[in-house]
Amino acid sequence: MTIRTRFAPSPTGFLHIGGLRTALYSYLFARQNSGQFVLRIEDTDRSRAVDGAVENLVRSLKWAGIVPDEGVMLASDGTLTEKGEYGPYTQSQRLAIYREHVERLIESGHAYYCFCDKERLDRMRKEQQHAKKPPMYDRHCRALDPAKAAARAAAGEAHVVRLAVPDSEEIVFEDAVRGTVRINSATVDDQVILKSDGFPTYHLASVVDDHLMRITHVIRGEEWLPSTPKHILLYRAFGWAPPTFAHVPLLLNPDKSKLSKRQGDVAVEDYMTKGFLPEALVNFVALLGWNPGKGEVQEIFTLDELLECFSLDGVNKAGAVCDLSRLRWFNAQHIKRLAPEELLERALPFLQKQDFFRTAESQYTAQEYLVRVATVVQERLETLVDFGVEQSSYFFTRPTVEPALLRWKENTDAQTRAALEQAHRVFVAVDESDWTREHLTEVLMAAAGDKRGDFLWPLRAALTGAQRSPSPMDCAWVLGKAETLARIEKAIK
Repeated sequence: MTIRTRFAPSPTGFLHIGGLRTALYSYLFARQNSGQFVLRIEDTDRSRAVDGAVENLVRSLKWAGIVPDEGVMLASDGTLTEKGEYGPYTQSQRLAIYREHVERLIESGHAYYCFCDKERLDRMRKEQQHAKKPPMYDRHCRALDPAKAAARAAAGEAHVVRLAVPDSEEIVFEDAVRGTVRINSATVDDQVILKSDGFPTYHLASVVDDHLMRITHVIRGEEWLPSTPKHILLYRAFGWAPPTFAHVPLLLNPDKSKLSKRQGDVAVEDYMTKGFLPEALVNFVALLGWNPGKGEVQEIFTLDELLECFSLDGVNKAGAVCDLSRLRWFNAQHIKRLAPEELLERALPFLQKQDFFRTAESQYTAQEYLVRVATVVQERLETLVDFGVEQSSYFFTRPTVEPALLRWKENTDAQTRAALEQAHRVFVAVDESDWTREHLTEVLMAAAGDKRGDFLWPLRAALTGAQRSPSPMDCAWVLGKAETLARIEKAIK
């Protein structure tokens, strides 16, 4: 059997990080088993569809390194296309398929026409609430003569189609995360499977599509667990074997409430624009509800490393707290792993948005210079955006330094000036051919002696004009001899 998994988002906006995790787990499981990962778009709820959402979903997945083998994808010109033999992979293009399968269910007695209008359904729910009963359809139309009901529907009377749920039947299935799940059908509603507009509900469409697309494993969020009995009943009604289900835990805020769009950034797009690396976000979401087990303490994973060790056995049942401070830590660790040249390539789009960079003198924007900047700021970055004003602006514009910043603790102006003049003499004596990080560190530490703060603080402040910055040795190495001397002379004046 060829393993086939799918990710089937609705195009209602940006890709949620919970969706990214579901896609990641499905992708990893398929890849590990030499299977196929399918991207399907479930757009049957037309009222919630957002223009451009599908393109964003596909781009976000590609940015994260999750590329489908089959289904909806982007062509080389950026337009949407489909690949695979089980299409269409967009549900709104499969309405005839769903209608055919609904008719099969009606003919076999597993579904029925319902003509109840909104007013009647509202009255029914209010009565149930008053009687403190669970809100479920009362099966009013289930007693209708099938032939007469079919005639009314054919005549154009407004209707939906509902699943005929059996009475008091035990529904049992094995969940790859939660083990054996048992639910009595008495608690399952006669769910609508075909709406009055001719579009299927999620329940029917997902079952039909998963079967016809040969999906073997359905990995999805815990919120779909209560719907699974309905899906099992649909599989039974069609005479199909259901796939293996795996319901992954909810993502939670630090206060243990469900992660919501109303409580901060939850879209992959948000993290893309804020300078997070795709490998860091993937690493972060992979560990939201999963761990490698076997006593492993590893936290930093590449996508390839996840492919080696991911297992559904390691997915937890309990909700996973989404601590965004941890995401910043993961991002910092992955930034440290980049070569300076690659860091620069990743950060340059963010740097180019900064006014100080756009107006910098030409000698500050040469490739070699920028790589030096990347080299010394790398250890200090949490996001690529940090490469900008806070960590590097003084490498592109000569700072204005307040005298108070130059003074180390209680030192006088005379002591501060003497330290700067000593630093100036040290740098003048260094030949251009020796202008390396190692040599500059050697000569400056020798000049500082035991009073490092007295000597190095005024120098660092003179070079950067900032309370916090890389060491004066690193700053001088980046700036070069001429600019370093010019900034010290300005500070002395």
